[in-house]
Parts: sequence; structure tokens; C-alpha cells
Amino acid sequence: MNEKQQGLVLVYTGDGKGKTTAALGIAVRATGRGKKVLMIQFIKSPDRSTGEKIMFEKIGIEMHQLGIGFTWTKTPEEHREALRQAWAFTKEKVNSGAYDVVILDELNNALAIDSFPINDVLPLEEVLELIKNRNRDMHLIITGRSAKPEIIEAADLVTEMKEVKHYYQDGIPAVKGIEY
Repeated sequence: MNEKQQGLVLVYTGDGKGKTTAALGIAVRATGRGKKVLMIQFIKSPDRSTGEKIMFEKIGIEMHQLGIGFTWTKTPEEHREALRQAWAFTKEKVNSGAYDVVILDELNNALAIDSFPINDVLPLEEVLELIKNRNRDMHLIITGRSAKPEIIEAADLVTEMKEVKHYYQDGIPAVKGIEY
């Protein structure tokens, strides 16, 4: 089989759990195959420790948590600035040609923000250009709820996670090692 295949765009979206988890699994699998992996998180803040960050440091996967948390935890301007910086960083890293797999975690969530304007700091048109013009061998993984129809159209694979039952409904909070 030819190892030199065209890179794919994979989208994990929907209201169910498992979007980031699916991307983490690919990151580990790709690293095991000698691929250079980068994960950029658009919403998660470096102020919160996560199991994936701890493990990625141990196995050599580059990860950048560029968000500042949920949109209601900071001002719109703080979020807009974080998104502006995250998008500039993402364009630089993707265009560097240094990675085989790039994961844009919660990019869909960021693009779906409607409580304040974001298109001037994270333009959907630029995201679509990045997808189209990336290195042809690079696999790009985009996660998060509410994927835009244009992102879905640009993807090679789209998986929608659907919640059937979740322990949150029974009052069980986020579980260390499962959610983070």
C-alpha cells in the first residue's frame, strides 16, 4: 500500500461526548506511526490541567491551549483577542509544513459563537481557505459542536456525536480522566 496519501479533513461534531476524545485517539495513533502531530485548543484554557496535556508532554505531542475558557467566564473583548491570537498562531503553524496531523480542537465551537462578533478575528472564509490550501499531505482534524455547513462540505469525513444518555443528567459533574 502507498504510504504517501493525500491528507484528509476529519470533522467530529454534534452534541454528544467524544469529539475531542476521537481526535486524541488519532493523535496517539499517528504519533505511534512516527507522524508529527500538533493539537491547538481554541476554547480550553492552559489554566486548567487536563489528562491529555499531561500525556502529550510525556509522549512528545505538541499541544497549545490558546483559549480562555467558556464564553461567559470572560468579557467578549478578552475572548475576541484570544481567538484572534489563536487564529494567527494556527495559520502560522499549519502553513509551516512541519506537521503531518493538525487538530483544531473546538474550532467549531469558536466559529459558532453568536453572543458577540467573531468573524473579524476568526473569519470563516479564512478557515475554509486554510483547509483548501494546506499542505496536501497534512491531515486536518476539526472538533466541536455546531459545525458550520461550509466546514462539513469541505470535510472528507464528518462524524456527528449524538447524546443518548449522559451522567450529567443525574447530577454527576465532569470526571477526571474521562472529561479532562
